[in-house]
Formats: sequence, C-alpha cells, structure tokens
Amino acid sequence: MIRTLRRAGIRRVVMVTGDHPDVAESVGISIGVDRIMSERDPADKVDAVVAERESGVTIMVGDGVNDAPALAAADVGVAMGARGATASSEAADVVLVVDRLDRLAEAMRIARRSRGIAVQSVLVGMGLSIGAMMFGAFGLLVPVAGAVVQEAIDVAAILNALRALAGDRVTRRRRTSGSDVGERFRAEHKEFMPWLQRIRTTADRLDTYEPIEALGELDQLRWFVQERLVRHEQEEEAAVYPVVAKLMGGEDPMGTMERAHMEIEHLTRVFVHLLEDLPPEGPTVEDMVDLRRVLYGLHAILRLHFAQEEEAYSWIAADHAPEDARVG
Repeated sequence: MIRTLRRAGIRRVVMVTGDHPDVAESVGISIGVDRIMSERDPADKVDAVVAERESGVTIMVGDGVNDAPALAAADVGVAMGARGATASSEAADVVLVVDRLDRLAEAMRIARRSRGIAVQSVLVGMGLSIGAMMFGAFGLLVPVAGAVVQEAIDVAAILNALRALAGDRVTRRRRTSGSDVGERFRAEHKEFMPWLQRIRTTADRLDTYEPIEALGELDQLRWFVQERLVRHEQEEEAAVYPVVAKLMGGEDPMGTMERAHMEIEHLTRVFVHLLEDLPPEGPTVEDMVDLRRVLYGLHAILRLHFAQEEEAYSWIAADHAPEDARVG
C-alpha cells in the first residue's frame, strides 16, 4: 500500500493517530511510514497537517469525525467513505468509496490521465479552430464549409475527451467470482479471536499473576503464536494471497498485508526470545515491561491485519470487483 503510494509520487508519509505509542509504533513500522505521531487529538492533527504543508502539497487521509478538521486543513482531503463518518466525507475533497488506501494511488493516476486528456482536447480543438480560421481569413474556406468544419472539430475534441471514461488499462479487469476464496482462513480468524483477546488480557494483567501462573500463561501464548499463528500466516500467504491479488487488481494490492506478516513473525521471534531468557522463578519487573510491549504490539497488528484481510475477503466474496476503480 505505502509502496504503491510512493510509486504514485508521494514522497513522505506521516501517520497521525490517537492510539497509544506502542500500538502506533507497531502499526506504523509494519506499513512503512516515515514518521509516527501518536496520542494526538483533532487539534494536534490539524497542527501536523499545517506543519507538513510548509514542505509541499499535503494530502490528508482520514475516516472519522476527529479527522474532519485536518481534512479541511490539508491541500487535498481524502475520506475513506465505505465506513467513514459523514463529517469526514463532507470535509474532504475526495471520497474513496472502498476502504483501501491503495485506491488513492489509483485515483491519482486516473486524475492525471483525465487532466492530460482534457488538456490534449483543448489544445487540439483550439489548434484546429485557429487553423480553420486562418483558411477562412484567406478565403480558402467558405462560411458554410467553415461552420461544418467547426462542428467536426468540436465533435473530434469531445470524442477525444470521452476517452477519460474508458479508464486506465491497469485498473480494468474482468468480473470474476471469488466467493470461495479465503473461507478456510476466515474461519480460522474467528477461531483466533479468543486468543487475540487473551494476548491483550495477559498483557494487562501480567503483574497480577503469580510467577508460576505467569509462566504458564506466557507458555500457552508461545504455543499459539508459534504453532498456530505463524503457520496460518505462511499458508495464507502461499495459498490465498496470489488469488486475492489477481481478483483485486491494482499494483501490489497485498503488499501491506505481506509486510504485516513479516512484522508478526518478527514480534513472534522477539516474544519467544524473551521467554527463553526468563529466570525459572518467573518474569522480573523489567521482563514484564518488555513482554507487555511485545504483547501489546502483537495484539494491535493482529487486530489490524485480521480486519484488513476480512475486508479483502468480504469484498471479493460479495463479488464486489467492479470493472473500474470506484473513486468519487
């Protein structure tokens, strides 16, 4: 996703969120942003947009009521409209009607192509009209013929401009049914939800457990992330992602989710290493700080990652694969 935006010409990406720093850092690193600003309220988001505007044209993307002031302050405000609040949609200049940020790059490509066609149509129309006027000025074109030529020029310019409706070949694709894609993995996501809550609960209550109880709970989480979670992600990336990417189209549609898999595996390795270094009598205060940081990060990225995958699978299962990118 972020790679697609950079290929589209976005030089700098800043994530501004109201979430806790540990959560924001885990998500921000996983998607590859340049700067992470956490625990920010709506006024702070506006200040961040104003500060970034000093460096160049700034696009603000948001989907909630809290994002509306920042959307209005940016050079271009983009609302994620599928689940976004009405206030953010009204404050934005552009509304993406699907919750996929890579559609922003697609919208930029459509806008550039449409502008190029419009400029081309204007120049061609004016150039041909001036040429016809010159012929008429020297008596080489009688008035009746001149009127017919002018109408032909107008029709040619209009037909050229209508090419914008055809869409970019990159964004066009056949409507393909994908109702069975990812069903097994969606079922596993539902099975993993209690474990996801257990990760968060363990992090919250880690200092209230008895040492032996804490070791037992952490060992259960280690079994889950090593034996179930990592294997699930690897099989999903190998079996489902290529099919989903083909159906969704666009440039690198699964890039963000693949990067999330890498971050999940990294946090899993860190978690396992921390457990291997624990003393037999249980985690110390310093160990608890490190374990909490990793568990909170793992919970945050899993929650976001599962939501992204569910959105993709639902979008395909509903046969919601239009022939052209849906932007408004």
